[in-house]
Amino acid sequence: MHPNSWMIFEKHAKRLFKPGMRVLEIAPDKVPSIYQKIVNEPSIQWEFLDLVPGDKITYVATTEYSFPIPDNTFDMVVSGNVIEHVKKIWTWMHELTRITKPGGYVVTVNPVNWAYHANPVDCWRIFPEGARALHEECGLTTIVAEYEHLDPTPMNQPKAYPLLKQGLRKLLGKTAYIPWYCEAAIDTVSIGRKRG
Repeated sequence: MHPNSWMIFEKHAKRLFKPGMRVLEIAPDKVPSIYQKIVNEPSIQWEFLDLVPGDKITYVATTEYSFPIPDNTFDMVVSGNVIEHVKKIWTWMHELTRITKPGGYVVTVNPVNWAYHANPVDCWRIFPEGARALHEECGLTTIVAEYEHLDPTPMNQPKAYPLLKQGLRKLLGKTAYIPWYCEAAIDTVSIGRKRG
């Protein structure tokens, strides 16, 4: 998980967390997770789900589309840098919605311009309109669907990049896309509220 995803989460989602909530984080970066540390509210019951068992993982799913969790369990379901690795995002989003309480939130953060990174697959880059369509499909009301970069640090920049950039731009043209370098990370944050 990269710093821009932390920053966009803090800006758009942190305000929705309230004391005493029950939160599920899908495939955390570590336990406690970066998001949990950002929220920093000890009264929140923060639980974790992954496909791989771990000593601090609360639930282990057999597939990304079926979680061993009853309906309407969590006030908030959170995932960061996960949805791009899910093949059938519409099926996955239905499962996240199923386990969220009515009035609860589903929060996703995903990279928009990050280079291909199979883990084990890399399928999607989702912009706000795509997030709204997923929310509509799954019975969520869109609260936030934004993409932006808050971290000005260039990503994947080789040390010799300025000279390479000049040469490649000259060779390929001024607007050529150089896939192994991004000026800055751009992520989409989407927050949907479960109806009912």
